[in-house]
Amino acid sequence: MSIAKEKAPYERIATEEAWAPPDMIRRYRRAIQDGAVDDPGFVSLMGYFLFNDSPRTSAIVERLQDLDRRRIGDMDDSGIAKQIVSLTAPGVQIFDAATAPALTVAYNDELAEGVARHPGRLFALAAVAPQDPHHAAKELERAVTRLGMKGAIINSHTHGEYLDDLKFWPIFEAAEALDVPVYIHPQTPPKSMIAPFLDRGLDGAIFGFAVETGLHMLRLIIGGVFDRFPELKVVVGHLGEGVPYWLFRVDFFHDAIVRTHRYEKVQPLKRKPSDYMRENFYVTTSGMAWEPAIMYARQVLGAGRVLYAMDYPYQYVVEEVAVTDNLPIGDEEKKALYQANAERVFKLG
Repeated sequence: MSIAKEKAPYERIATEEAWAPPDMIRRYRRAIQDGAVDDPGFVSLMGYFLFNDSPRTSAIVERLQDLDRRRIGDMDDSGIAKQIVSLTAPGVQIFDAATAPALTVAYNDELAEGVARHPGRLFALAAVAPQDPHHAAKELERAVTRLGMKGAIINSHTHGEYLDDLKFWPIFEAAEALDVPVYIHPQTPPKSMIAPFLDRGLDGAIFGFAVETGLHMLRLIIGGVFDRFPELKVVVGHLGEGVPYWLFRVDFFHDAIVRTHRYEKVQPLKRKPSDYMRENFYVTTSGMAWEPAIMYARQVLGAGRVLYAMDYPYQYVVEEVAVTDNLPIGDEEKKALYQANAERVFKLG
């Protein structure tokens, strides 16, 4: 019996599912061909997908651009009831501040139109351009209040800059005021740190994504973002990019660093770093269909903090859904993991 036809007492909601408008694909191709983007990670990653015509990469690029028959068909085949769709990494964040903001408006409009064609099946996160934080805040408000989007997607660093910098905080202020989450999705490490990853092929999803995004998460915590915005909700994929495994050590050494005044920019926090991870962050299972890791994240962060995701279309593997279906937890807990947590965090009700 196929997964799609199995009766289950829950809906499977996939929360980190990628999309790319054809215009952005064309811009990416042109930027790589012209050498217009000085970002080795972008060239390595998107160059592979856009200039490698293997059956796998071709299928991924085709699926990325589809919001209709193929996407809905793949959802049906894998038993996914709903997708939360967002602009694929690195989104508009490789472009300059003069170009990126207008692209977010156009791409959000296009995505909203696609979602509207499939009510109850597709939902969306808004693309924003951190290059212009005030525009990003306004665009998030427009996307949520006028387009019905469920939060923001930010693809980690922007030209090597991280969101703990005060200049980016209007984005967090808007997200907290709107009571919507910010999904921080990985991209490849910035030029300043990527060299040791590249020569061993570790720059992308295999490891570089987690290192770069885990760094971003800790910068937000240590930088005091959640003391300033205590109600801010941040979602990250891949079961927390390895950070849950490090929480004991982070707490221990952050306390020592603060007590010894070792770093000028490391100041006392109101709580332990692990407290923010458990109270402000949610993690998804995207690309991590592995029972031990899922169970560990639920144990460390709490069952209400872990959401299902597939990482479509990059890791569209129908058989992996069965891993979550077969977790050693009851149906009510599976319903929380697959459905109820996502409905609560993204307000899908």
